[in-house]
Amino acid sequence: MPHIKNALIRYRIIDKALGNSYNPYPTKLDLRYACEMELYGDTQGKHISDSTIEKDLFAMRQELDAPIKYSKIHKGYYYEDSNFTINEKPLTEDDIASIQFALSTLSQFKETEMFQQFGFALNKIIDRVNVDSDSRGKDTDIDQFIQFEKSTAAIGNEFLKPLLSAIQSQHVAYFTYESFVTQVRKQRKVTPLLLKEYNNRWYLICYDSVKEKVITYALDRISELEIIEQQGEKPADFKPDLFFRHSIGITASAEARPEKIEFLASSIAAKYINSQPFHESQNIVEESKEQTKFELYALVSEELIRELLSYGGDVQVLNPDGLKNELIKRIKKMNFNYKI
Repeated sequence: MPHIKNALIRYRIIDKALGNSYNPYPTKLDLRYACEMELYGDTQGKHISDSTIEKDLFAMRQELDAPIKYSKIHKGYYYEDSNFTINEKPLTEDDIASIQFALSTLSQFKETEMFQQFGFALNKIIDRVNVDSDSRGKDTDIDQFIQFEKSTAAIGNEFLKPLLSAIQSQHVAYFTYESFVTQVRKQRKVTPLLLKEYNNRWYLICYDSVKEKVITYALDRISELEIIEQQGEKPADFKPDLFFRHSIGITASAEARPEKIEFLASSIAAKYINSQPFHESQNIVEESKEQTKFELYALVSEELIRELLSYGGDVQVLNPDGLKNELIKRIKKMNFNYKI
């Protein structure tokens, strides 16, 4: 049984490698190294042979209908259908049983302090597995009855493991970064400090050696990542658990200070905002049949501005003036765009 489970894990690793746009046409050696690193943490070749990878590729073609081809020109493997992934394949009964066992163990700790921040993600996995399990044997497509939120941004996710390793060892990272604003690509030298997910995107919080401050970089705009065994600089006052305590979204700064934000919301909008608060500090100050007054203490950020604008005329910001004036400026631009 462990042998079969290891094979299934290797299939997933190979699938990920074949879908990596940064390293198209991986060789047999590339696939073997990827499996060695994921399963055993090294690439010494003591655990997985070339023949094992050949058998895995054959099994994926036969059992999972994977359209794996070999390119003589590029001397590597690829998916003939570039959109194919075995992640779209339904889970087997053994898969479901194994996952349910693991989830039942994790569920016991959902309310503990260590696991609370991952509770939402864990619940999503439990729901998905339970639904898939309940639908077994029924002659129907479950997607016709229930649909789960899907992530559309997976670019850069292959950097998660090496960056996590760099954070743990406090090693220096080099990479090329493309700015959305200037569209200029520049090389960065940083000390990775923290990885954070927001809106299905991953971000690296790091100490930039050139800018000499903590900067946030989106993983989907990183390329040519290289981790070197050089000890990096880490600000003495950087505390991962406190860095985002006043943030809404991914915007954070050690220098910025939170502000008291007050706004009114119509009765219907207030129900949505109260059920999904903008920030943990949010609370109701006054409430009537027509409207509700909220206040919170947070950084004024682009993410907060967009959240407020998404409610249109159902939300009115009272304080601070800087936030209110920024909203007025954007609303005027919207009016101009629509010739109002």
